[in-house]
Amino acid sequence: MSDTTTEPTPFRHAVLAAVLQVRAGSLRVLLWQRAQEPHRHRWSLPGGELCATEDVEGSIRRQLMEKVDVQQLAHVEQLSVFSAPDRVPGHRVLATGFLGLVPSDNDPAIPSDTAWHPVDALPATAFDHQRIVFDARDRLRAKLSYTNIGFALAPPQFTISALRELYSAALGYRVSATNLQRVLARRGLLEPTGEAARPGRTGGRPAALFRFTEHGMQVTDPFAVLRPPGTRS
Repeated sequence: MSDTTTEPTPFRHAVLAAVLQVRAGSLRVLLWQRAQEPHRHRWSLPGGELCATEDVEGSIRRQLMEKVDVQQLAHVEQLSVFSAPDRVPGHRVLATGFLGLVPSDNDPAIPSDTAWHPVDALPATAFDHQRIVFDARDRLRAKLSYTNIGFALAPPQFTISALRELYSAALGYRVSATNLQRVLARRGLLEPTGEAARPGRTGGRPAALFRFTEHGMQVTDPFAVLRPPGTRS
């Protein structure tokens, strides 16, 4: 009988975060430019090696605060483990990927080698980081349908029109403000603040301000799916 036992493969374990935010009307991801080989000058997700004394979520939160000063993450969740043997040249490196969300009214201080890039127009990225970004985008889009995760994209108070713009940017298609308000209100996710936004340059009746009722991620309708206009269920 042949011995099928194999020796465990030594590897390092990294943590990476696809930090997303709606900025300037589009969904963007935070990337920093590598200064060393391999993939020098390519854009990478923030993160680093997991320390022996920390768990993966604690590690990515620490590294984001240390490297890019993203301290106001409204939501963080684990995406997946990326373990292709050849994902990084040389010594094998497994990576635990995370989705992080920053509200649209937050403007974190970032170093000069770091920038926000449109998810739909990424520059050349290192290793498998493009896949991780797209997985994060797809996770966000899915959860906008059946959870209250929109709270992590929105400022504390907003008009329905402004919320529509956030959802539209994240989903990649135009959302009806009326339908969005109806769906979120039916689920008990929105409440009026009793205040109104400042009138615009053209005057008119000030728009009412709303807020999310909860600021922790909850499944609100496990079977709901938001679809682009004109598509059938």
